[in-house]
This record gives sequence, C-alpha cells and structure tokens, in this order.
Amino acid sequence: MSTVEESEREIDSLSNDILLVFVPFPEKQEWVERIIKRFTGLRIRWVNSVRENRTIVRADELPAEVWNGVTLLSTFMPPPAELVHNVRYVQLTSAGVDRWPGHPKYQDENAIFCTSNGVHAPQIAEWVIGAWLSHQHNFLRYATNMGTGHWESPFAARAQDSTGLRIGILGYGAIGRQCARLANALGMEVYAYTRSERATPASRKDDSFCVPGTGDPDGVLPTKWFHGTTRGDVNNFLAQGLDLLVVSLPLTAETRHILSQEQFEILAKKKTFVANIARGGHIDQDALIQALETGLIRGAALDVTDPEPLPADHPLWRAPNVLITPHVSWMTDSLWNRLLDVLELNLEKLATGQPLINVVNRKLHY
Repeated sequence: MSTVEESEREIDSLSNDILLVFVPFPEKQEWVERIIKRFTGLRIRWVNSVRENRTIVRADELPAEVWNGVTLLSTFMPPPAELVHNVRYVQLTSAGVDRWPGHPKYQDENAIFCTSNGVHAPQIAEWVIGAWLSHQHNFLRYATNMGTGHWESPFAARAQDSTGLRIGILGYGAIGRQCARLANALGMEVYAYTRSERATPASRKDDSFCVPGTGDPDGVLPTKWFHGTTRGDVNNFLAQGLDLLVVSLPLTAETRHILSQEQFEILAKKKTFVANIARGGHIDQDALIQALETGLIRGAALDVTDPEPLPADHPLWRAPNVLITPHVSWMTDSLWNRLLDVLELNLEKLATGQPLINVVNRKLHY
C-alpha cells in the first residue's frame, strides 16, 4: 500500500523535464505551485481535456508547442506517437491500459507506464454496493411506483438483506478490496479470485496506491482465495455459491468474455447478481441478455457495456432486472485530487530513483 506523505525537501533531478498534465479538469494552481517548488526546474504545462460544452479535446488538436519537449505525461487517451517521442514516463488517469497495447510508446521499454489504480476504489465500490442494495430492496420498483403515485402492498415484492450472503470478487485489486470492505461491513462473506496464487500473508498485501482508511491493505478480509488462468479455474470459483459477483479485473485477451453462456449456467445455482464495473468486453452480452431473460441470474448492474455508448436500440436496454449507467462509477469530486496525489508520489519516486507505484506489467497489460 502506498500513500502520499508531505515533504518539504526540494529536488532538482527533474530540472531537464517538462510535464504535460492533459486531464479532464481545470488547472489546480496550488498544486502546480507546490510541485514547481518541490522539483526545482521542472516545467509544467496543463491542458484541460474537456471543453466548456463537455466535448473532448483530442491530443492532435493541441498546438504543437504544447507537446514540444514533453518528457513526462499525465493523460488517459493515447496521443499520436509522433507527439510523445521524448516521453519517458506516462502516468495514466485510468486503472486500466486496454487502450494502449500496440501504441509505439507503450512498446518502448525505456518509457515507464503507471496507472492510477487505487484512486477509483472508494467511489466504484459504493456504486457496486449501492446497485446491489437497490436490487435487493427493490428501489427501482418503488421509484417506478412513485411516478404513478402507487402505494404498493408491502407483500407484493420480496426483499433480502446481505448478512450471511457471499460476495465473489473476480479480480482482487484496489477496487475489489474496497468492495470487500463494504461487503464485510454488511456481514457478507468474501471470496477473492486473482490470476496468480496468493498463498502467503505477504503475497496478499496490496502494493498499489490506497486512499487512507479504505480497501483491504493486508488482504485479510477474504475467507477463501482462488486463483488461476484457465476457464476451468474461473468456473470453479463461480461454482462457490455466490450471491453477488463483482467483475473487477483488467480486460486482456485472456479475460475477454470471461463470462459467457457456460458461466451463467454455473451462476444459475444461486441466481447470482452480477455487477460489472471493469470493461464491457468481459461479458458476452448476448449470453447476459439470455441469462436475464431466462432467469439464470437474479439481475445485473452494468457501468460498462460493449460497445460504448450502448446504441439506443440495443436489446440490453430492455432486458429485465438490469441497471445500466453510462460508465460513470469512477466519478467523484474527490477524484482529481487523488489523481494528483498519485502523480506527485510517482514524481518524487522518479526524481529520487525509487521504484514507482502502479507500474504496468506490459506482458500482462495491468
């Protein structure tokens, strides 16, 4: 677990660098002034990637002088390769890198790529648990009744609290750990799934950025751990009688359509509720629609779809017992300061020769 610690020490080893902060929020002058003071000689350029009318500014729309000499970059979308020729460190504002494989800079072994894993965990975990509670207590049903002024009999619908139920977290990273923390507070049993084995207490610790007071830094919340790289391994995990399944793993060739018809048939044993806050490509949506329509699962909450935006005539909109939001679970007013916390922490590590946090493994792409 890594957090930001304030330091007054001035550092001059970034004096030959130019940092471009190309992010979807206005310049935070106080942060810029503090960074310039801490890292003597570092030059900072800041561009808001969202216009006043909420449209996105593309990297190739910026004047050439904005990109000239840039060696350090904080951004989300990959810019054209010719604009980032001199960049040696990329701090992504996302937790995933699925937009970058194949980009020449991503393939440059001399460039360091880091994610912002950890900054999205509190708000996304709240989205997951909020969607779960909404389903379990029929909030959408009652919201619909409000539109017609209908006071329904309390015996018209079933409700179920979470105590004693089981949550399975497919991808026990920063987001998964915060989901576990909230679920544990509700009295749920936590099962965790990771790609590699976590057999020792040391291996279960979280080495990513962590908002203080959140997550599961020591990996003590799961009562059972599962791991593997095959569909058989995943299927074994899904067969553990899960009431709630959270999909929170990176999208790679290995994990695309990790949930399809076979997996939904396994989940049918407990009519698992499925929450996907990772990427739409993790789920075969035709299989998901069929699972919802036939009652194999009790419901689903989707903050991500495939494609995005989801076309207005897509049948997923009309599937029963599904909540769809337009990829917004990451949103919170607190996000921007957290992103800058990670950037500042890694600038210090870069300047002092320490290992950076959230460094991307470019073989596994996370």
